[in-house]
Amino acid sequence: MRIACTVNGTPRVAEDVWEGTSLLGVLREHMDLPGSKNACEQGECGSCSVYLDGRLVCACLVLGGQAQGREVITVEGLASGEVLHPVQEAFLEAGAVQCGFCTPGLVVATHDLLTRTPQPTTVEIREALAGNICRCTGYVKIIDAVHLAAKRLTLPREGDGKGGGPRL
Repeated sequence: MRIACTVNGTPRVAEDVWEGTSLLGVLREHMDLPGSKNACEQGECGSCSVYLDGRLVCACLVLGGQAQGREVITVEGLASGEVLHPVQEAFLEAGAVQCGFCTPGLVVATHDLLTRTPQPTTVEIREALAGNICRCTGYVKIIDAVHLAAKRLTLPREGDGKGGGPRL
């Protein structure tokens, strides 16, 4: 099977994909994008979270063929070249990255949350990240990272005079 889609803003083609391969498998094995992690393969842990046409999904639950002609954004696509996205920076700075296995999914889910809710409460953060499991932390640093990213994303840009709108 041949799958053509746009991944992180670039048209991509995966050739010779078995029909039962998940989107996660296509991304990791056929498109050399290892950021999304393969942990549970059941949509329970959130480590493989990506955007599919702007909607947050577990890539392990989506068949690769379902991405045909669609847009996929992975954790790698949040960065701008070598410059990390503010959410990625906040996770590093707050110490929310330990083993790193859950981190890509948490970063994408946080990005999604902050797109919808620029200044979430701790309760809203916990609800939004409930589908992401981390076995290394007590989630305190992860929640700190989300608050830090939210703060940075709503700060006014130097010289723009526009104030605190979200900068996702």
